[in-house]
Amino acid sequence: MPNNPLLSSYAEQPQVWDEMFQAGAVRPEYQAFVAALENLAGAEMTRKDELAKKLFMSQGITFTVYSSGEGIEKIFPFDVIPRIISNSEWLRIEAGIKQRLKALNIFLKDIYHQQFILKDGVVPAALVYSCPQFLREMMNVQVPHDVYTHIAGVDLIRDHDGEFYVLEDNLRTPSGVSYMLENRSITYRIFPDLLPKSNVLPVKGYPDLLYRNLQALADHQTSDPTVVLLSPGIYNSAYFEHSTLARLMGIQLVEGRDLIVHNHFVYMKTTKGLEKVDVIYRRVDDEFLDPLAFRPDSALGVPGLYWAYRKGNVAIANAMGNGVADDKAVYCYVPDMIRYYLGEEPILKNVPTYQLENAEHRELVFKDMDKMVIKRTNESGGYGMLIGSAATEAEMADFRQAILGDPRSFIAQPIISLSSTPCYIDGKLQPRRIDLRPFALCGPSGIDIVPGGLTRVALREGSLIVNSSQGGGSKDTWVLGN
Repeated sequence: MPNNPLLSSYAEQPQVWDEMFQAGAVRPEYQAFVAALENLAGAEMTRKDELAKKLFMSQGITFTVYSSGEGIEKIFPFDVIPRIISNSEWLRIEAGIKQRLKALNIFLKDIYHQQFILKDGVVPAALVYSCPQFLREMMNVQVPHDVYTHIAGVDLIRDHDGEFYVLEDNLRTPSGVSYMLENRSITYRIFPDLLPKSNVLPVKGYPDLLYRNLQALADHQTSDPTVVLLSPGIYNSAYFEHSTLARLMGIQLVEGRDLIVHNHFVYMKTTKGLEKVDVIYRRVDDEFLDPLAFRPDSALGVPGLYWAYRKGNVAIANAMGNGVADDKAVYCYVPDMIRYYLGEEPILKNVPTYQLENAEHRELVFKDMDKMVIKRTNESGGYGMLIGSAATEAEMADFRQAILGDPRSFIAQPIISLSSTPCYIDGKLQPRRIDLRPFALCGPSGIDIVPGGLTRVALREGSLIVNSSQGGGSKDTWVLGN
């Protein structure tokens, strides 16, 4: 362990993979960063930490907690110590995500068209048809270039053995990429020399890449397509992200009331009159997109949008109906999809998962509930979840009852220890658990993944929940070049 008091007082946790240290020695990918830290006095680190907080505050980098009574917007917690990934590890992660998304995209096309995977019994048809996110309205709809998932956020965790596992696939409206971009720009401010010296791969190309991919979805006869970002509005938890991405791509940020459908074409209301819209990057959930096709009480969508899309007059990213592929019960079958569609073995493993519709699985889980994480199959943000080791008997009894009432809506997974990383908290380095959400962009020409992603941190001591809505924060993610 290095001599700096900041580092020497740090204690690794037993049975947990520490990202920076291994049995007291600094891992190779962290050595340049730790050498730079050794020259910093504790007071200087505190000054950098305070500067980061001020920058987040002054730039209004916020998120929303709906259940909090303290007002809706909070400054996103940021930890100044980066999470560093070696180049060889990153290449494996990248290959694994590309393989996974290729299979998931084929799966979406298949279940909305020929349904070979269901006919061959690889994925149970009942599982797909009982998924609330399976949209019968998408049957036989031709989507541009056969790409359903244009923007994906795949959540990875590392177990105590150092192995990466996919925790879940986010294929609907994944969020967090703006925090990845802001984390990097803040890190440049507080460690200006360190990034170039450490040969850290850049993430700033993401908005340009996203914009190019969106433009490529437009009808090829349109030379200068109009792309807009459709947001539910300022009360949405990810509104900061919507406005940031629209600004960085140089496109209009719109709400449902700004768009109108006429003769199955979509138009944006502007001060100069109506302007035709070719591509919509939507951050509104399926059921709210079109009150004529889905929920009639939705004020967030655009009446007639579904038929404009179905007729091919507007492209929408991500496609409607994607939620069936990131349902937590369908997740169990992704390795089988990879074997079935691609004829390959999965590069990244799934976390072992029990489907609670299965009576044997249910019995096993009920017996060992204190060792399990139980999740609702269609919830996100850390909601609808029980961590057995931290639950009371009453909470477990409530979950048992809910599971017996609707077993299809629950899965269980063994508690994974999650790797930890040093965080600068209260003037000293303390271990906290983390995950990683890399962002992938799938376009007509292939899949691009920006090197890094969003590392989320469970800032509460001992916590395994990294979601910002549950008290989590984030840190910059460095992927080193060769």
